[in-house]
Amino acid sequence: MKLVYEGKTKTVYDLEDGYYMLKFKDDVTGTDGVFDPGANTVGLSIEGIGRDNLRLTEFFYKAINEAGFPTHFVSADIEKAEMIVLPAQCIGDGLEVICRYRAVGSFLRRYGGYVQNGQELDALVEITLKDDERGDPPISRDALEMLGIMDGEQYDSLKTLTKMISGLVKDILASKGMELYDIKLEFGRVEDSIVLIDEISGGNMRAYKDGQIVDPLDLVGLLELV
Repeated sequence: MKLVYEGKTKTVYDLEDGYYMLKFKDDVTGTDGVFDPGANTVGLSIEGIGRDNLRLTEFFYKAINEAGFPTHFVSADIEKAEMIVLPAQCIGDGLEVICRYRAVGSFLRRYGGYVQNGQELDALVEITLKDDERGDPPISRDALEMLGIMDGEQYDSLKTLTKMISGLVKDILASKGMELYDIKLEFGRVEDSIVLIDEISGGNMRAYKDGQIVDPLDLVGLLELV
């Protein structure tokens, strides 16, 4: 196999048989040795976190595939912390898509003059560019089209998929007594179709249970996956 990309928390290999492999690491993002899923740098290593993240990712991807939504997921080997996927092309240099059900985090910091902390939002979709140097700036539909990153039809498809997939994850969490406040997804292109890519784990979402935020490291246990 051939190394394609060395990421913060995963390594990507070309298996040269039509598939790629994502190798999940035990490295997590954070600062000064403190875990922070929103950070842009690797802060520490937590033994077994790679397998836990893959366990969550496999669980959610299987549910999403069963619901008929397009993804790049093929299979996973939890013990090896490896996921087999269809090779997907990035949209631009990479996009992150956030679906928000409550006003918290960066949304609250930006729009706190108009919303209250925790105010309900109707599956509001935001898109940011993956650009650590520029702080992952938000981008509008008009800018995406004008800069040639994606056309209007692709944007509509991405927005619809984001709402439907996020709604599915929200329902799964609700069945275990948790409320999804927001979730960050990533999409790419497979044969010109927009599909869900990358991982779906505790570091990609903000959930609450009994009025308290759920530690991303506890999500595997709360979903009874171990």
